[in-house]
Amino acid sequence: MIVDSHCHLHDPAFADVRSTVVRATEHDVWGVVAVGCDGATNERTLRAAAENGKAVWPALGFHPEWKLTAEDLAQVEEQIRANHARLVAVGEVGLPWYGLGGAADADRLRRQGRERLERLVDLACRFDLAVILHAPHGAAADALAVLKRGGVERAVFHWHKASPEVTREIVDAGYLVSVTPDLVYRARDREMVETVPIESLLVESDAPWPYQGEFESVTSGPWLVARVAEEVAKIKRLPADEATYHLTVNTCRLFDLVWA
Repeated sequence: MIVDSHCHLHDPAFADVRSTVVRATEHDVWGVVAVGCDGATNERTLRAAAENGKAVWPALGFHPEWKLTAEDLAQVEEQIRANHARLVAVGEVGLPWYGLGGAADADRLRRQGRERLERLVDLACRFDLAVILHAPHGAAADALAVLKRGGVERAVFHWHKASPEVTREIVDAGYLVSVTPDLVYRARDREMVETVPIESLLVESDAPWPYQGEFESVTSGPWLVARVAEEVAKIKRLPADEATYHLTVNTCRLFDLVWA
């Protein structure tokens, strides 16, 4: 059995979360870490977890690429404080990257992003929660610095994309990186999995994000992570069961899940 470490069950694509969970279990997916992005999606994430027992674990987030205000941040901080005992992580949080291109105030947006992430990291540490990071490409090094300064012990760089040097620093710091179905057909992701120890890897769907290759005609959902785990096994030259075991143990340790 495998765990989807990052899925947006709040999305309208998953209006029937129960059916989504049932389909996932049919593909040997034990459960789903559901992430939020703002106040409204956080509420839907909490509801999805409450209605689906031990199959969905909630994380509350503040997406750095969304156009959110200081008031939105305060709302999310209060949601985390009020629900911390139910959470497995603070996420999806991080630093902006895709929205910086061509922005006249890119420096201000970077500073604002760091300040917001620092506040959220402080909350994660206060309540002993893992951190799920959106910090692709050039944002990864800055996010790593924020984690270290904040004393974060448990974190994953979701759908990780960064230089080999920065990836090595992330792994050396004891943090994890995750891969999506992109791994099946994208050389960049495959090269990273070849070099990163399996003890530092997670798999995720980031659903309902759509994928290419063999997934073009497949609805995106948590069920895709079983195929990602299979591909990790191939790249690592491990039996599928052994790779799946490692990936599931990594997920349980990161999010403090009890593997029944």
